[in-house]
Amino acid sequence: MDAPEERRHGRSVTDDQYKQFYQHISHDHDDPLAWTHNRVEGRSEYTQLLYVPKHAPFDLWNLEHRGGLKLYVKRVFIMDDAEQLPPAYLRFVKGVVDSADLPLNVSREILQESRDVKAIREGVTKRVLSMLEEIATSSAEATDDADKQKYQTFWNEFGQVLKEGIGEDFGNRERIAKLVRFASTNSDSDEQNVSLTDYVARMKPEQTKIYYVTADNWQAAKNSPHLEVFRKKGVEVLLLTDRVDEWMLSFLNEFDGKPLASVARGDLDLGALNDEEKQQQEKVGEEEMKPLVEKMKEALEGKAKDVRLTFRLTDSPSCLVADEGDMSGYLQRMLKAAGQKAPQAEPILEVNPEHPLVKALNADNANFADWCHLLFDQALLAEGGQLDDPASFVKRTNALLIGRAVR
Repeated sequence: MDAPEERRHGRSVTDDQYKQFYQHISHDHDDPLAWTHNRVEGRSEYTQLLYVPKHAPFDLWNLEHRGGLKLYVKRVFIMDDAEQLPPAYLRFVKGVVDSADLPLNVSREILQESRDVKAIREGVTKRVLSMLEEIATSSAEATDDADKQKYQTFWNEFGQVLKEGIGEDFGNRERIAKLVRFASTNSDSDEQNVSLTDYVARMKPEQTKIYYVTADNWQAAKNSPHLEVFRKKGVEVLLLTDRVDEWMLSFLNEFDGKPLASVARGDLDLGALNDEEKQQQEKVGEEEMKPLVEKMKEALEGKAKDVRLTFRLTDSPSCLVADEGDMSGYLQRMLKAAGQKAPQAEPILEVNPEHPLVKALNADNANFADWCHLLFDQALLAEGGQLDDPASFVKRTNALLIGRAVR
């Protein structure tokens, strides 16, 4: 290909020509979702024409796939896939960069070490993020249905990739955080259309944290027993179900001065939202329940790290939570599924003292240990976990049901 099209003045290029050029360089028969075209002058001079596709390529998650931009130097074609120009989390971007500073004999090794390439990379990143911010803003303000869905179209195709930028691009972390979208309990839909800005704007006056739950899928997240007290109080919770979410959260600790908090952590503190539960806890009296809790700890030794009362539950008898500093059950399952070793961390079993099943527990019951294991296994299944011994669970459940039926 001769001198690239993007060298023409932007005002002289029509939308149809931009679309035709995109189809030519990307081999995509569909039109691009958006594009940006500008010339940069300063410590590094270059022209860039960048496109965001409407659809993700089939090999977007192929680790061996080499993405990147077409690179020209002084209008001379150098290479097809200069992957050093866009960061990995923007690997979906298509386009052309024409540099006035790089040598004509530039190689991939030189690209990795060049200061000019670093400047171009930073410029490409900022330009793409600006383009995405413009799409998000225009979609939020649009009245036409097609325009309203423009950013959602992008997010549905490339959202999981963009989330990688939270951990990979420290300098632009805040900008990327404003662009990410999640499903939440605010609507009965698995569509990821809630921004962190939206969430903060809807926070209750006494709420100090952004709450979230992670799960294998939306249905499991939506029905998690950990959400019960939040539903009762009308507090919105983000439902995170993408495989990249747990990794992303290790880099995203707060947003707009509000810390992010997992509802499945044992140290969950609802602050002023929890006043009613504190009063209820005093009413029930932990001292009265202490013998039962201690007996349950003995029955579940080697299976549960601790057993304690909770008022985060309103309908369920029990739930499992991770101790501070321990890996969540969801992340452990993800690592095992990927063939990696996960550090063994026993969960904490929290029981609802107001639930009839817990109230009916009697430390002197001959089947006490079986009931304790049943509460634990139920909680494990409710959070999407797998039983180590399903046959024993079925046998134990049947025996307890028969015992109840005989009575």
